[in-house]
Parts: sequence; structure tokens; C-alpha cells
Amino acid sequence: MSLFSPATSRQRDVALTVLRVIAGAVFLAHGAQMLFSFGFAGIAGAFGQMGFPMPAILGPVIAFAELAGGIALIAGFLTRLAAPGLALIMLGAVLFVHLRNGFFLPNGMEFALAMFGATTALFLMGAGALSVDALLARHPGLAPTAVRSDRAQRAA
Repeated sequence: MSLFSPATSRQRDVALTVLRVIAGAVFLAHGAQMLFSFGFAGIAGAFGQMGFPMPAILGPVIAFAELAGGIALIAGFLTRLAAPGLALIMLGAVLFVHLRNGFFLPNGMEFALAMFGATTALFLMGAGALSVDALLARHPGLAPTAVRSDRAQRAA
């Protein structure tokens, strides 16, 4: 690997896998913490204190989205569907919660901004070859009908 040469296809796939699995693990852990440690009442209370509208609905929806989105990213399943949803959650966290606290942790936006960047990159690049998405692309008959492309549905 040369310092200045572009990455090979294999290197890009490994890089996407590392990014996807680590970002997915973070979202999975965060969603699980909100749901199983804080519970619906705790999530609603926290979202209410942060000034979110409808915290009893929005809080659990975001927690479920982070849990399910994290699982999806780890597996590389429906990455281009999960990633933008998680990116929007992180953008909301940056704009509505962390921006007023500056850049640096513990209350600043640096972590949420990094996760926004990771999920945006995954949306743009896809899951890579080492994923369920790639397996389904190679074998469209394995995909559930709802996620098949029009061409794959006509061929099936």
C-alpha cells in the first residue's frame, strides 16, 4: 500500500466494513441503553428536558431507530435506508442539543457530528462487498419482494 496511491477495491470494502460495524455498534448500544436502561419514561423525560416536541413519542421512536439502525449497519442490511435515518437523528442531535454547548465533549457536538459524518458516508458509499446488501445484490432472488429492484422483480 503506497502512501499516495488510491485505495484498492478490497481496501475500500474493508474500510466500509470497519466504519459500518463500529458505527452500528455505537448506535446499537445507545439505542439499547435508552430502551432497556432508561425505559420509555426516562427517554420521554430526557427528551422533554431537551425541549423536543412530543417527547413521549419522539424519544422511543429515536431509541428504536438507533437500535434497529445499529443492527442493520452491523449486518450491512438495508444500509442505504438505515444510514440516512441515523444521519438525520445525529443532525437533529447536533442542531437541537449539542450546538449550543460548543464543539468539545462532554456536552458539545463533536461526537454527534462524527456520527453524522459516518452515516452520511455510508449512505453515499453503501455497505461494501462484505455485507448482506452485497449478497442480495449478487443474488436478487434472496431479497424480500419489498426490497428487490424493479429489474430483479421482473426476472423472478
